[in-house]
Amino acid sequence: MKFKNITFKEIKKMKKLAILFCLLLCVPAKATPSASLDTTLNTAPVPVSSVMTDTEQKVRSAAVKVLTVHGHGSGSLVKYKGLTLLFTANHVANGMLGTVYTASANGEVKMAMLIYADPAHDIAILYMLEEFSTVKPLKYSPREKLIEVGKEITYSGYPSSHQLMTFRGRVAGYEVLTESGTQILLHTHGWFGCSGSLVYDSEGDIVGILWGVDVEKRPTLQVVGSLIWIQPIQALNIDYALQALCASDKIKARACR
Repeated sequence: MKFKNITFKEIKKMKKLAILFCLLLCVPAKATPSASLDTTLNTAPVPVSSVMTDTEQKVRSAAVKVLTVHGHGSGSLVKYKGLTLLFTANHVANGMLGTVYTASANGEVKMAMLIYADPAHDIAILYMLEEFSTVKPLKYSPREKLIEVGKEITYSGYPSSHQLMTFRGRVAGYEVLTESGTQILLHTHGWFGCSGSLVYDSEGDIVGILWGVDVEKRPTLQVVGSLIWIQPIQALNIDYALQALCASDKIKARACR
């Protein structure tokens, strides 16, 4: 079976290549988490137009930068039954369970621990060891069904070396990957560093997790920054994902009862 003369085998290779580029995150090769901290960031409030919808403002307010030894990715804070969780892509937070990562936003720097990793679907969940005072988690509200083509979406993330950016777009279509199932393709803007952002629909429900920028390798390698790959949130079983965390006697949240 083929899509525009590209076989599933080639799509699989393209996905791996896209993930490789995302790992690079368009940050200088020698960059380290400590070098990536927002030490010079102006933390004064950023003016936001009233044209921005309530959903867009809330999604923006929940976004954080996830710092790694490779550079950085993006993530979003979610509240689930008393737990504050950080959702991102597995290729951003790709260490062993229990690995501690640094998250930053608005001049704040907090620590989070990796508690769930799904390499096949490129999903990672971290438990916030420290709470942000200026970042507001959104209630966990996944869509029940796959989002329809043409639906509007929004997400906020940290592309390249830029500060927080907010994007709009629409669902362009789907592709099927042999190891990851159905994937959503968005027509919007994305770049390396946005990986891990939670994508929301206009009603404020989670569509999925951004993991890649489309790559065209014919005739030469080209990155298509307007075609973005999303893992649908339906691939995640949140209660199963929290089993390792809830095994600890120290966690008393409702999610673990």
